[in-house]
Parts: sequence; C-alpha cells; structure tokens
Amino acid sequence: MKYVLVTGGVVSGLGKGVTASSIGVLLKACGLRVTSIKIDPYLNTDAGTMSPFEHGEVYVLDDGGEVDLDLGNYERFLDIKLTRDNNITTGKIYQAVIDKERRGDYLGKTVQVVPHITDAIQEWIERVALIPVDGLPGPADVCVIELGGTIGDIESMPFTEALGQFSYRVGAGNFCLIHVSLVPVISAVGEQKTKPTQHSVRGLRSLGLTPNILACRSTSALEENVKQKLSQFCHVPAENIITLYDVPNIWHLPSLLRDQKAHEGILGALNLPGFVNVAREPNLKEWTSRAEFCDMLLEPVRIAVVGKYTGLSDSYLSLLKALLHASVSLRKKLVVDWVPASDIEDETARENPDAYKAAWKLLKGADGVLVPGGFGDRGVEGKILAAKYARENRIPFLGICLGMQIAVIEFARSILGLQDANSTEFDPDTKSPCVVFMPEGSKTHLGGTMRLGSRRTYFQVMDSKSAKLYGNRGFVDERHRHRYEVWGVKNSRCISFPCK
Repeated sequence: MKYVLVTGGVVSGLGKGVTASSIGVLLKACGLRVTSIKIDPYLNTDAGTMSPFEHGEVYVLDDGGEVDLDLGNYERFLDIKLTRDNNITTGKIYQAVIDKERRGDYLGKTVQVVPHITDAIQEWIERVALIPVDGLPGPADVCVIELGGTIGDIESMPFTEALGQFSYRVGAGNFCLIHVSLVPVISAVGEQKTKPTQHSVRGLRSLGLTPNILACRSTSALEENVKQKLSQFCHVPAENIITLYDVPNIWHLPSLLRDQKAHEGILGALNLPGFVNVAREPNLKEWTSRAEFCDMLLEPVRIAVVGKYTGLSDSYLSLLKALLHASVSLRKKLVVDWVPASDIEDETARENPDAYKAAWKLLKGADGVLVPGGFGDRGVEGKILAAKYARENRIPFLGICLGMQIAVIEFARSILGLQDANSTEFDPDTKSPCVVFMPEGSKTHLGGTMRLGSRRTYFQVMDSKSAKLYGNRGFVDERHRHRYEVWGVKNSRCISFPCK
C-alpha cells in the first residue's frame, strides 16, 4: 500500500479537500486504484451533532456515517463509496483507546498519547486503507490521507506525531507528503510573498514530516524566481513546486495538476516510475471537456434555496453540487439565490422590512424553489410560505427532508383545510399531526440515532411522476438523515405516496 498525505499550512480554507480529490483523480488516470481517508482533529465522535455553521454540511454515507463534507468531494471526484471509518476524528480514536483500557487490553500499563493514541491512529489508517471502496475486490493501490486543520494546531499534534512515525515505518518509497500552503500577493506591490510558506514548512519539519511536494495556493501562477526561492529555503525540488491558482470551476484542478507534472513527482516519491508514461499523459479528457463546457454556459437558471443556514454556502455543499450537475446537463448556467427562511416571515416584515422585501424579491425572481433539510423551528413558517408561493404560482419546487415535510404541512393547511396541521417536532400538541417522530429514533441521544444511510425505496405505482423521474426503475437507493416522517395525510385522496 502506498500513502499520499495532504497537509495544510498558514491558514485554513485553502482547498485541501478538493486538492486531495484531484490528486486521487490524477492517480486514477495513471491506472492506480485509489481510496481516501479524512482526519478531523476535533473531539466530536463524528459530525452528526455539529452545527453546519461550524464545519459546513454533514455528509451522509451509505453505511449511515455522518462525516465531514470533504468525503463528499472524494466520492464525487473518485466515484467511490466510503465508510464511516474513512473519517477519523480525535473522538473516535480516544473512544477506541479508552474502551480497550476499560477491557484491560493494555494489561495494566499507563495509557498515554505516545504510544497508545499514536499507535491507534496508525493501526486505524492501515486497516481502513485496505477496505475496497470502488466496487472491485481487493484493496486499493494508493490511499490519499487529508489531515484537517493547519499544521501547528494544538488539537492535531497527536496526528502529526503519529503520521511522522507512520512515514518512517512504511518507508520513503511508500509515503508522499504534499503540503498545501498560501503564497499571498501584496496588492500594493504585486509581489508573491514566500515567507508564510517558509515558516509553515519549517514547522512541518519540526514535527517530523518532510514535504515531497509543495502545492502553493495563489491568485496566479508562481513566478520562476519565487519557485527557486521556495526550493532553496524549503528544500523541495523546483519541479515539485506546483501552483494551485484560482480557476473558474474546480473541474479544472486535475488538469491543472497534470499540466504541472504533479503525477510524476507523486509517482516518483512512491517509487512507482512504471506508471509514468512520458509518451502519453494521463487521460483527463472527460474532466477537461466538462470544465470547458461549464465555462461556456451563459443562459442562467435561477434557483432560490430557502433555508436556515444560508449564511455559509458550505452548509449545503452536496445540494449545490447536485444543482450544478443538473444545470450543466441541461446546458444552463446555475445561479443560486440564498433566501434566509426567516426573512420571508411576517415578523421580519415588521422588524426589518428591507430584509423582508429583498428576500421576497429573490424568491419571486427564481425559476425554481428548493427547500432543504434542517433542524429546529426557526424559519419553519418562512419555508411554509415559500412552498405555498411555489404551489400557487406553479413554480417548480423540490423539498428535501424537512423541505418535503414542509410541503406536506402547507398542502394540509391550504388544501385539506387542516389549519393547525404541523409536525410534532415544532408543535408536540398539534391536533393535526402530519409529520411525527419515528419509533426508531431517540429523543435523549442525538448522535447517530436518526434514520441514517442508504435505504431502498420501491415504487408501488409505476405510472407516477416519481417513477418516471427515476427512469421507470422498480426501486431506488437514496441516503436518509431524519427523525420524523409523514404520517397523518397518507390516506388522503388529494395526496399520494407511490413509494415505500
């Protein structure tokens, strides 16, 4: 097994996840099988109970794992299906070590960060790297590991120590470290500054990790003299210093890496020279054509996303990617209008009329309305108003999770005459419960107690719009993440559910 570690320096938010995904795409194009691991150095067991404002969306895997959004990037870029164990957190590691201590597995020894926590991290990586994720038998050839956060963070110290030991144990020919760092440009003089990256690499080396490749984030390609300076002070060959400059869309990134011969540097570090064919570059034709086609789209399609967490677009990252894929397939340029659900409520009209008018202007200018999932009662009435507006004005509407439940509540109130129709999540005492708590859930323990992961839904009525949207298949596998389900209006003559 070969390992590629992607770390970040200077600041967070440099795009390590997309970089790691693009590296995986490049290695796949070289004929290698690839798997991925994301390390998140927070004490939470998983991302399930975290606010989207903290780390963006909670991505749900087939096995029900609630993980970091970067695993969604890995799955989309690499066409793989990961497991919950592909996301390592400090909480998982400590929980596993403490469980072993309670069972007496350490035979009375003093349990410490080194060696017990660091050994547990290394064992976890080796075990998970062998899990097939691409539908083929046997393990992958290369495991791409992304270390979350920034080098030097206190919370990531056990992981950097473990990875330093791990790189030594597996050997130089089996381990490649790619350090993503920022090269800022001072606008006053237009000069690319290398000092932040120099300090970042120095800190990385002090922790026992030596970069093979530098991936420098900047607004434009690195100048040759800047590369030479970084090479001199960071002890990285100039040909192994690549630029990740701003591109119109992320589908350009695999080609950007290939054009700078990143694959040759990686394969050389991994002692896989046989996979480098100088006569034929890795075939990324599909990625190049998709990226260029997306750049050429001009005719806009406006989608209003009415949600609770609109202040951070990463809160709905998978949703955005799905909208992008759909718009590109229809040859449209996606324009997303973020509408805070609470801003279209009557209370906002009284307290902040400007925000109210702006929100309704966005909603009324949309070609389609999407209401995504969410938790809690904030903004619920606004979502109901959005669903009502879309229905009455025959605007295409999609409700996902809570959004679908909202559509049912609105329909029950407006069409079925159940004026107090509601979900027991928002009104436990409602006399017309349309959405109720599922018996498999838990009201006391929130983590991992929902209906989670892939579930198979069968179409009971094939001559239905739902079945036709899925190509008249007999069933469809969809991923779930919810505690409540539609209940009180299932037998209504005005509303039907052709799936089960």
